[in-house]
Amino acid sequence: MNFYGIKAIYLFEMARTWRTIMQSIASPVLSTSLYFIVFGSAIGSRMASIEGVSYGAFIVPGLIMLSILTESISNASFGIYMPKFTGTIYEVLSAPISAVETVIGYVGAAATKSIIIGTIILVTARLFVDFSIEHPVWMIAFLVLTSVTFSLFGFIIGIWADSFQKLQIVPLMIVTPLAFLGGSFYSINMLPPFWQTIALFNPVVYLVSGFRWSFYGVADVGVGISLGMTLVFMLICLAAIGWIFRTGYRIKA
Repeated sequence: MNFYGIKAIYLFEMARTWRTIMQSIASPVLSTSLYFIVFGSAIGSRMASIEGVSYGAFIVPGLIMLSILTESISNASFGIYMPKFTGTIYEVLSAPISAVETVIGYVGAAATKSIIIGTIILVTARLFVDFSIEHPVWMIAFLVLTSVTFSLFGFIIGIWADSFQKLQIVPLMIVTPLAFLGGSFYSINMLPPFWQTIALFNPVVYLVSGFRWSFYGVADVGVGISLGMTLVFMLICLAAIGWIFRTGYRIKA
């Protein structure tokens, strides 16, 4: 394992974050804080509790998960797209570093950024609402697992995209709507039976449900199912990345 190569890629990507700290960290934290102010403090104070949890506290896991999903995809896709755009990807491909080490460097940096953002949002949420964390170890596990999984997904998008516009298509047109419809602001148990069944086809439901369970011990689906679905999606992403490096799809041509 070429740890020097992994470290070089990782530190380069992290350095880009500190150079653009307002865009990379401050902006998503500020946007999420506005959600807490509007939905948590203003609207939440006038709504009944959901499954014994105040509405302001109920949406905390969903908002954190929403930020992690979007930021993981954005950071990972942009991180690998820029070397393709500038042509420096060939320096990485010709260096004595394997595909696994390349992915670890880029995905590790993107996941680290998402974890940092999620942690800051978690601390910031305490300023607006009061909440508890019943299973802190599982909370950290879901936080890390989701960050890594969707950073892998973002890496795939960065390889697939051949323009800056395409980098935004999947996050804006697919991931964000799925996150809003995945129980970030409500429990799917509040939906009619037919729409509850439809919601179960939304993969984000399992992420939000498992993460919320780690906070309050309540979930829309079993925590084992949530964990299993996340791991399955991670394996699919790993298989897709393996195929990309074997075939050179949009990375060597």
